[in-house]
Amino acid sequence: MASRSSSAQAPPLSRSSSPSTSRRSLPFSRRFSRSSPPPPLPPRRRADGATLVSVFAVALLLVPARMVFRGLPLSITPASLVALTAALLWLCAHFTLTLGMVKGRNPVRTFLFMYLAAMTATYGYATYGHLPSDELNLADHALVLLVAKVGLALMVCDGVRGADRLDVVLRTVVVAGAVISVIGACQFLLDLDLTRYLELPGLRYTSEDGFITERSDLRRVAATTGHPIEFGVVCAMLLPIAVHYGFRARERAEPDLRWWLCSGLIGMGLMFSVSRSAVLGMAGAATVLFAGWPARRRLRALAVVAVFLVLMRIMVPGLLGTFYGLFANLGNDDSIRYRTHDYEVAAEEIAKHPWLGRGAGTWYAPKHQVFDNQYILSTVETGLIGVAAVVAVFACAIYAGLRVRRLSPDPGTRDLGLTLAACMVVPLIGAATFDLLSFAVVTGLAFLLIGAAGSLLRGVHGVRGLAA
Repeated sequence: MASRSSSAQAPPLSRSSSPSTSRRSLPFSRRFSRSSPPPPLPPRRRADGATLVSVFAVALLLVPARMVFRGLPLSITPASLVALTAALLWLCAHFTLTLGMVKGRNPVRTFLFMYLAAMTATYGYATYGHLPSDELNLADHALVLLVAKVGLALMVCDGVRGADRLDVVLRTVVVAGAVISVIGACQFLLDLDLTRYLELPGLRYTSEDGFITERSDLRRVAATTGHPIEFGVVCAMLLPIAVHYGFRARERAEPDLRWWLCSGLIGMGLMFSVSRSAVLGMAGAATVLFAGWPARRRLRALAVVAVFLVLMRIMVPGLLGTFYGLFANLGNDDSIRYRTHDYEVAAEEIAKHPWLGRGAGTWYAPKHQVFDNQYILSTVETGLIGVAAVVAVFACAIYAGLRVRRLSPDPGTRDLGLTLAACMVVPLIGAATFDLLSFAVVTGLAFLLIGAAGSLLRGVHGVRGLAA
């Protein structure tokens, strides 16, 4: 009797008093069809190389470039820490066969190793002799940053597997670029510096210089980067990628407004930097794109550029005139004279150490005269071998992008290859107008795109191998 009464008092499972399993809380189909199994949950994607690289892109672009960790003997930014982590994980993953790291030869990876070897040789040559303590510390710092940027590029090249994961990385970069363009627009139009709200605990500023300067009665803004020139060149590198995703979404009948909005914001950021280097870099990238685009897309792009410039003239009177003056008055421009008056000093320094230089990072202001030309600075610091390695690694990324355009049967992949090649033209031009590799944001972005070109080429080779 006791057992029968206890079983009679036990409620059925479907009438449990628990709120989470009550009959009313169940879906309609489950209430009346007990035999149907629950729908399967979508598989959760594990964090991979693309996830880490996306975190790097966000840290690189959104955290102010002058903010570094407190209490460290070296000035390390959050983006540099993520890049060093990527380098360590890349190395560890290559010791195994189960962590998803792609192996095998790749021209981009080969040239990255050559660049690393050349820079390490210059470090060894410089530290073999006597260096003052301040220059030795800077050489050590440059070596750490070298490992970080090369490791990040290798992680993108070998750790970002598949076109969909590469799209995740590049789209993250574009969206982050649009966000900093909004920050730059607030600085330019409203004289409102939003970077002061981006200060994170545990970080400190390396300098108190502002992110807003002036040129020809107009504000020049840096957004979160270290200098307006750097901000403009970063926008010039990002704009082709944003335009690529806009055209790609339109051709696939997908929503494209967000990508055109990103393109417009990044274009505004380029204009608000009031930078001659940004315009020259964008002109070089546009030349590559126009050479590879079909005629219809060229006409459409020209129409969009014309409308954009009209809007800029209406929004900011005098802005286009300032840009015209930057190029019309080259002979009387103080910044041009400043860039060219130091050739004799550079020639004397290069003659002392022509092949391996005096050491990366050892030529710095105010102790030494500033060279607003990365090719000259690299020749002084790393010699002819070092500057050749810099040019070679950028040129290899351009080659990889153009190679993808030639080999891939997919129109979207071919267009992305052309886009990455155009992006890598920008730092090659910018290196002639300012000391590009002295700025963390543009350097980190350049090496991310170098790795992206290698990843895209590796994917195309894999598809062709499967098809064969």
